[in-house]
Amino acid sequence: MPDTSSAASVGLVTPSTACFDTPLELACGRVLPEWELVYETYGELNDERSNAVLVCHALSGHHHAAGYHHVDDRKPGWWDAHIGPGKSIDTRRFFVIVINNLGGCHGSTGPTSVNRESGRLWGPDFPLMTVPDWVNSQAMLADRLGIERFAAVVGGSLGGMQVLQWALSYPERIANAVVIAATTRLSAQNIAFNEVARQAIRSDPEFHDGWYAEHGVVPRHGLRLARMVGHITYLSEDAMGTKFGRDLRTESPNFGYDVEFEVESYLRYQGDTFSTRFDANTYLLMTKALDYFDPAGTHGNDLVAALSPAQCRFLVISFTSDWRFAPSRSRELVDALLHADKPVSYVNIDSPYGHDAFLLPNPRYEAALGGFMKRVAAETAERGETTRSGVSG
Repeated sequence: MPDTSSAASVGLVTPSTACFDTPLELACGRVLPEWELVYETYGELNDERSNAVLVCHALSGHHHAAGYHHVDDRKPGWWDAHIGPGKSIDTRRFFVIVINNLGGCHGSTGPTSVNRESGRLWGPDFPLMTVPDWVNSQAMLADRLGIERFAAVVGGSLGGMQVLQWALSYPERIANAVVIAATTRLSAQNIAFNEVARQAIRSDPEFHDGWYAEHGVVPRHGLRLARMVGHITYLSEDAMGTKFGRDLRTESPNFGYDVEFEVESYLRYQGDTFSTRFDANTYLLMTKALDYFDPAGTHGNDLVAALSPAQCRFLVISFTSDWRFAPSRSRELVDALLHADKPVSYVNIDSPYGHDAFLLPNPRYEAALGGFMKRVAAETAERGETTRSGVSG
């Protein structure tokens, strides 16, 4: 049983739902007439509403980033190592918001929601989303919460792409941006991995062109394969070698196609688990949003020009063994920010855990992120004192 009363935990948390009847225009040309966002908050919003931090989730993430929903939960939220009292994103100083993106399958409007116009589940009819679409919806939630400007927007992987988009779409509403294990656009190899995963799902006989829910089935086999392919790219060769090597589950080979190596067992377990908790249509649209992201694409492939609207300070973090979004991709962003005359700090963290390293505790990672966020907290508090003094004077 978890210690939900721990001084380092946000404890038990309850998600909230924001309902919108304002139509949301999407990059694909379609409009969501009404929609909902599920989100969680940790910490307290100060009187000036200046200490809000938005944390953006990655492909298979969601709003539950810290704490526990129930006293019998076996695991906390997906980024509990970094969010909480005294942690890198200190909830004694910040009001933290984490949103389940539109198109998700954890409560926000998406393929598993009912389309009120048709009376059916949205299914494959749910419009394709882009990173700018998500950021626009997040900004509307910020409006609802009375937050005019975020002290920081933070995210890893696909979440880091949302952070960068925030700095470009709403430059006046973000004071600091933390872009972790991300890239300004996917390589052809990354798009290829995503396409293999999508085809694994779409070729499953139970997929039914995305209408599997109406057939009472789930394309579990395709989801399992998609997750197995994806998971390989999240780990490094060294991490897999250290954890599994070439270890067999039995004393000698069976000379068959059943699970023999420990790494095979691990990947099948990951695939099986994922296929019971994630929606196939959501996986398809999330990977497409990854593929589409390319801020420089609308600026003649000039990343420096694309970054010109940004007004915030940046922290960019990469990991040495991440080959999915390699450190060289982060350095491209840093170089472009420097050429665009934007304030930026960069650290490449030594870690053997590949792309997944951004989710895990690491002393140097925590020192870099925590140090940056302490400075954000100090500056936020100082501005608050100045504002209060001005009002009282």
